[in-house]
Amino acid sequence: MFRVPDDYRRSQVAIAALFCCLGFQYATWVSRIPALKTRLDLSEAELGLLLMVCGAGAAVSFPLVAILTKRLGSRRLSVLSALALAVVLMALSVTPNYPVTLLIVFFDGVAVGCLNVAMNAQAAALEVRYQRTTMARMHATFSAGSLFAALLASGVTSFSPALPAHFGTATALVAVVVLAARPGLLTEDQRAADSSDPSGSSGKQGRRGLTLPTRVTIWMGLAMAFGTVTEGAMNDWSALYLKDSAGAAAELAPLGIAVVSVMMVLARLFADGWRTKWGDERIVRVGSALAGAGLAVALLAGGVVPALLGFACVGLGIAAVTPCVYVAAARQGSDALALVAAMGTTGLLGGPAVIGFIANGTSLVWGMGAVAVSALVVSACSTRIRFPSLADA
Repeated sequence: MFRVPDDYRRSQVAIAALFCCLGFQYATWVSRIPALKTRLDLSEAELGLLLMVCGAGAAVSFPLVAILTKRLGSRRLSVLSALALAVVLMALSVTPNYPVTLLIVFFDGVAVGCLNVAMNAQAAALEVRYQRTTMARMHATFSAGSLFAALLASGVTSFSPALPAHFGTATALVAVVVLAARPGLLTEDQRAADSSDPSGSSGKQGRRGLTLPTRVTIWMGLAMAFGTVTEGAMNDWSALYLKDSAGAAAELAPLGIAVVSVMMVLARLFADGWRTKWGDERIVRVGSALAGAGLAVALLAGGVVPALLGFACVGLGIAAVTPCVYVAAARQGSDALALVAAMGTTGLLGGPAVIGFIANGTSLVWGMGAVAVSALVVSACSTRIRFPSLADA
């Protein structure tokens, strides 16, 4: 029987810890938004701006991330950005006023952008070194980190509602996990991939050392953006659709998010095996088509049960899109990976707002229809991307 190398398992666990920490850190402070709102006496508009600033920090981090990845390497950048996220939690727990909070949250977005690129570069390098698919499971641990953060928030606040107690505990956990994971991270980084690309497929060199994106990179960015639009919109709008359009009772409305989340986690746990068997291109093309078609049929049928079945199709079909596109982008170099990650963040944070504008001008059914179209656009984009196989390494 084939024996998995101990070094592989060690690195796999270490890199998975980074994904878990990112999900945990973000869900930790988001879960306490009501407490921050009360403490700082924020209006709804001020709270909306706070969340938008976080997304803006992640979206505009692209040039910085590309430079830092080349200078520091993905291993060092992973550790530094993860520790920076831990510091953000402590800063948020003692922030004195709204302007300072905006700066802290903007910095959080930048650190998220750095860690997102660095940890995906580590995961892609792990696949290359050991010729094993693992990216989808890494993204599943991100969801597991979010779940753990929600449980910790509930447990800590039952003893003390104070933010320093909660965020202090979370900060210590992130710091300990990151420092424990550091020895297992890969020493090779994306700089090697950049310098070893004789074909120049990662793009032409720009004046300031960044590479101009190729058409393939742009197609990957579009696939990532529309894929994250689909993910983000389902989280933001599924409950409201069930209640207002499908006629679900108020207590059933949260089932939309639950169905999508559970299907995504399950799919990501099994998706690496599917990738090995059928290849990344087919997984993305067929999966996103399933998501779009399943949701479209559910919207046409109407009702609660069809909606939940359609949401399940979205969770199942879209789950492996981001892991596969991240692998493809990482093979193109650090600049491509940073750009694709930034476009994904833009889609995740900006897409739900666009769906809201469509729903406001027409109806939420048409808004959700736009989500189905987004998933189908991913399927079309996937035909223009050369997804790597393990044999290409």
